[in-house]
Amino acid sequence: MTENMENNIIPLVLTDEQKQAEETWRKSIPAQVFLNYFFAINYHIQEGDDALGGLQHLPFFRAHQAELTEPDLQAVTRLLHASWSTEYALRATAELGDEDYLRNALHWTFPQAYHAIMAGLQAFLYTAGVRSNNPSLIRREVGRLVVRNAYPRPISFYAAGAYGDFSIHRLPLAGYKPGLHIAGKEIEAQAQIGQFLRTTRKLKAQQTRQQVQANANTAIRSQKTGKPLDKWTATHWQQITWRLGYTTIFDLLGRLRISQTSREIERYVEAEIDFKLFHQSLLNIVSYLNGLHESYVAKAMGLERYEQLVAELPKHLQHTFVENRLRNQVRPLLTDTLPEAQMGIAA
Repeated sequence: MTENMENNIIPLVLTDEQKQAEETWRKSIPAQVFLNYFFAINYHIQEGDDALGGLQHLPFFRAHQAELTEPDLQAVTRLLHASWSTEYALRATAELGDEDYLRNALHWTFPQAYHAIMAGLQAFLYTAGVRSNNPSLIRREVGRLVVRNAYPRPISFYAAGAYGDFSIHRLPLAGYKPGLHIAGKEIEAQAQIGQFLRTTRKLKAQQTRQQVQANANTAIRSQKTGKPLDKWTATHWQQITWRLGYTTIFDLLGRLRISQTSREIERYVEAEIDFKLFHQSLLNIVSYLNGLHESYVAKAMGLERYEQLVAELPKHLQHTFVENRLRNQVRPLLTDTLPEAQMGIAA
């Protein structure tokens, strides 16, 4: 009896090996949460996606058109080439790497995923009349487009409201408490995306407050002393809400812009997480969003001209994912025919 009890006693003093494992786990939490967020976005997309991306159901897409001159078409083509070349590099990294390689590749795959999507987004915005490289303007305009239902349901979610009073829209399960594990159900995915939206909007609100208070012309001041206020009430936060715009999936993707020299990236590199899963989640999100933007661009410039653009791609982009999306997503969407895979299912 005594021997059995002794065998079940948990030591109060951890061994060096146990301490190391505990420390590694603790340091890995921020990276695991970050992985959870992007896996949850990918999970939510996969759950709600259809073969054509859902655009065929959107009045905004059906009404999309543009009058593009030859210089306009060249400008859009350059943006698409930038997007595709960056996605090509991201895919090459994911295909080549083992776990250790992918771990260290985060230094460039994070910004690659971001810029691949942003270049495609700019190509779409160009056809919608927004022709600017200003990040703040791009962020504001795409936020409005998300709210106006220019994007399918899986990525039409957004956050609004003042600091301390955020509201999540088009994500009905976002109010549930998220866990520390990879999402295995839709409720878990939405809970994690909801938390990601709230934390991202909170950071944006805090940054905006710093910018406002650092500017003598915009600072909110004490009525007694005339000095910029250090402490804000809910009323003060509400005064800057208009500056925040809407917080959308594109703001979440903006969190990938981590400097190669920052301490933040090292936290991810040193963590013990599933790096292959992280890269695959990022790649799926990039492919999904780029496919949507390519469909908008093809509709604006005309399918025949878009097909010509794809046929004349540089050698490294020929017969790749670009052509696959044209064949299985863009062309069927614009010609009202089903992709080959879906035709097989229908038959």
